[in-house]
Order: sequence, then structure tokens, then C-alpha cells
Amino acid sequence: MYQLQGYADGGLAALARASQRLAVIDLARDANANWFRPEEIAGLRASGKRVLAYFEIGSLERFRPEYPGLAAEAGDLLLNRWEDWPDESFVRYWDERWWDRVVKPRVDRALAAGFDGVYLDTPLAYEEIDLHLVPGWNRDRLAVAMVGLVDRISRYARGQRPGFWIVPQNSPELRRYPGYTDAIDGIGMEELFYRATDRPCTEDYCSENLADARALRDAGKVVLAVDYARRPADVHAACDHYRTEGFLGTVTTRDLDRIAAPCG
Repeated sequence: MYQLQGYADGGLAALARASQRLAVIDLARDANANWFRPEEIAGLRASGKRVLAYFEIGSLERFRPEYPGLAAEAGDLLLNRWEDWPDESFVRYWDERWWDRVVKPRVDRALAAGFDGVYLDTPLAYEEIDLHLVPGWNRDRLAVAMVGLVDRISRYARGQRPGFWIVPQNSPELRRYPGYTDAIDGIGMEELFYRATDRPCTEDYCSENLADARALRDAGKVVLAVDYARRPADVHAACDHYRTEGFLGTVTTRDLDRIAAPCG
């Protein structure tokens, strides 16, 4: 299950009652600074679930608690706005200040709260940053820097807790860069089969993403597929794809504000 907002009564009891064995949730119940407490994560884990903490590593939303200080004191870290999400900006994720002020504290919080791992969104920043804002950089150099950040998170977190899961979301093509596959335990893949909402994913990039997800699966990595569909026939079809491919999956809404019914 994959829920980032709309937690019933602001807690995790409903997720604990659900039958799924893996949950991706935000670090905070309000996506700001009302952090989930260690005893809450322990209760969710006691239901037999592995629990991953969601946060972004290549961009920053205006509603996140780090944003005001970063904008005031290190505004040059913020780059172009994300066209799909106008309240969110891509960042200089290779800058040491980004690690010190945002990424490391988030990993520390996930470790302290007792999460089983982290679910890292926006590796795709390497494709979306406006190159005019970063003179001397190209896509390949940006990709190498993203791989370096994921590897740094992996080494740092596993150094404190061996077995801590590192699961980036999307950009499975980064597997082609040295060190990336070894740094991760799995990958989250959005819209492999259905785009938001109920639109079959038939573009060329869909087949490319599926091929890369299969390659990571064959390398022993868990694939967490997330598709966006409501029509029963599309939900069933997505679930059938997961079974065929050997992926774990959920078919849910783009708002990620509810517990979707499990497949099968």
C-alpha cells in the first residue's frame, strides 16, 4: 500500500488492519513536521508489514518544513519549478548543503522512527533540471550525481542499520551507471501499465521502463509497481500484469490518500 496523505484519524491503525505486507508512508502525517512517532511505526510493523518512509531527494515542495529556511538562507539550491507540480522546485541535489540540510536529516529521522527503509522520490530530477540554470552540466553528469546521492544514502543508512532498504522511485535506467544497482534493494515504478487515470501506458517510454524494471527484477531487486486506475477491468488487468511479471503492486489514485484494495 502507498499512502501519503488522508490517514484516518491522523494515525496508522487502518493501515495496520489492512492485509498488505508492505507500506509506503510519508515521514509525517501532515507532510510537514507532524512526524510519525517510533511507537506508531512499531505498531504498524507489528502487524507484519515492512514500512518505508517516503521523501524526495531531487526536489522540494513549498509545504515541506525545510523550505522556508532553505529559501531564505540557501535559495540558490532551488532551481526551476516542476511543470507538473507548480509548488515544487528541482534542486542542486549534488550540493553538500542539500545533504546537510535536507537529505541526511530525513534519513536520520527515518532511522530514529524505526522505519525499515526509505522510498526516495524524484531521481528524475536529473532529466528535468533546466540546463540553462546549471552551466557546465549535461544530462549524463546529472545522472552520475544522482547515482552518487543514492549511493551515499545507501552507505550512510546501511552503515547504521544493516538491512535498511533503499528504494528509489522511477528512473530505472539509472541501473546502467556503475554502483547504482548495488546501492538499492528495489525500485518503485509508477504508471508501468496505467497512467493517471485508467489510461493504458502505450508510449515508447512505457516499454522502456518495463524493460529496465525487468532487468532490476532479474538482478534480484524488488519491483513495487504503482498504477493509477479506477475501472474494475483496468484494476484487474494491472494486477494480472504484476502476477505475470513477479512484481509487488498497488492500483490506486494519484492523490495517494487512501488504502487501495490489494491485488488478489
